[in-house]
Amino acid sequence: MNAYLHGIRYHLPERVCTNEDLARANEGWDPAEIFAKTQIRSRRIAAAGETAGDLGFWAAERLLTELGCDRKHIDVLLFCSSGRDYILPSTACLLQERLGLPMTCAALDYVLGCSGFVYGLWLARGLILSGSARNVLLVTADTASRYCDPHDLATVSIFGDGSAATLISADPAGSVAEIGPTVPGTNGRGAENLIVRAGGERLRTSSNPRDSFITMNGPEIAIFSVWTVKRGIEQLLGRVGLTWNDVDLFLFHQANAYLLRQLCQSLSIPAEKAPIDMEDIGNTVSPSIPILMGRCMERGMFRRGQRCVLAGFGIGYSWGMTSVTWGEADSPD
Repeated sequence: MNAYLHGIRYHLPERVCTNEDLARANEGWDPAEIFAKTQIRSRRIAAAGETAGDLGFWAAERLLTELGCDRKHIDVLLFCSSGRDYILPSTACLLQERLGLPMTCAALDYVLGCSGFVYGLWLARGLILSGSARNVLLVTADTASRYCDPHDLATVSIFGDGSAATLISADPAGSVAEIGPTVPGTNGRGAENLIVRAGGERLRTSSNPRDSFITMNGPEIAIFSVWTVKRGIEQLLGRVGLTWNDVDLFLFHQANAYLLRQLCQSLSIPAEKAPIDMEDIGNTVSPSIPILMGRCMERGMFRRGQRCVLAGFGIGYSWGMTSVTWGEADSPD
């Protein structure tokens, strides 16, 4: 028995925030300079009152409807987000009801950020291999723009909002890819380099407005990313018996284009093997990899037999690398 990916669908909010919008709100900012530094022209922003749970619902609803999935066969719903609807109950429980999933479906939230999708595949595969589930619905959604200081160029120009839903099953029939093992890792010493300090129990409120926004140490994040991704991929390739040249595509968390190009250069990965697709959506955090995969599927980029390495890395510090081998591509309209 193994675990198979049956489909991915994503959802992006309607509102678009362009570099020109940012420049109008911040004297001295230049749209061309923002693009030169980030390779991002615009990002999607959730509407007022629209939560990560709402975004996740629309992605999951589209996935289940377009795949013609019998909802009573969903055994587990995993919801990954840094922005839950409420402190309690879990957003996964709310989504179980909204999506019409059976009461036999286990539903749980987990918070992980940029590595969240890879961890979700790891959890889903483990549940399937253990015999605890046959069909797992993985929903990743984030509204990172809510935590960006509108006058902090380093964050507001990067982060956008979005969601993705992925169906993982024990049944190979009708699948689009086979999921391999995962190499996860954590280094909590890096927590201070990407953090929102206020809002949790450690610091419920703060007199410093900056504590309610993302604080990011970009240079430290870059150093962490290059070293960690290289080591993690090496461990994964050793585990699955592949070499770097055996990998057809490297699907990285879409952190920012400059970092990804630096990463590819340091790892000697040709640009054509590591797609970067964030010019019109930015860094969407946990759904960035499945959104990338969904958009690649729409463009017909995957072929039968292709071996892909997925690498999520960031907040925590947390990272996870896994592999998928492509079968019949599911190309959503």
